[in-house]
Amino acid sequence: TQLCHTLCVTSQLSSEQGGGEGKAMYIDTEGTFRPDRLQEIAERFGVDKDEVLENVVCARAYNTEHQTELLKSACGLMSEDRFVLLVVDSATALYRTDYIGRGQLSDRQVHLALFLRQLTRMAMEFGIAVVLTNQVVANPDGNSAFGSKENTLKPIGGNIIAHASHTRLSFRKAKNANRICRVIDSPVLPESEAPFSVSSAGIDDATG
Repeated sequence: TQLCHTLCVTSQLSSEQGGGEGKAMYIDTEGTFRPDRLQEIAERFGVDKDEVLENVVCARAYNTEHQTELLKSACGLMSEDRFVLLVVDSATALYRTDYIGRGQLSDRQVHLALFLRQLTRMAMEFGIAVVLTNQVVANPDGNSAFGSKENTLKPIGGNIIAHASHTRLSFRKAKNANRICRVIDSPVLPESEAPFSVSSAGIDDATG
């Protein structure tokens, strides 16, 4: 979520600063979006706080059907203005509450696959970056997608969400305020790890 907030600001920066020079859209399924965080991060990058907020469109989703319907509204906005980023935080939270038990697993996966397919189509049609956050659950059998250090956890959504994602990252806590980002799978990045910290300014360099 902290990374998503930082991206909503950096996506608005000029291309010389590594930004996308466009607006961001945030689909919030867990009530974690915080406008005040965007203002703090904007201050770090020296951009106008109010302008940053105006360039981020946020919508709260309350169930999986609503989450999918919001994509139609998003397409309408993207056809009228320049958007460069779509965030879904998180993509799977509502599926865990709308589809309960193994009896509904097949229906859940079908609906999730359709949602992800629409995101893929939007990324291609509008030339946007799509960032999804995902939840993890306990994995008693130890066959983890994350490797030995995180072998008690597995991501929600299984292969469907894994195959729909180009680059997959995992995050874990480290010492103090630091975190470790690990590249799980990517067509352009080698498997590696990098430390970082979460501060009032968003995602930042790791502290000593």
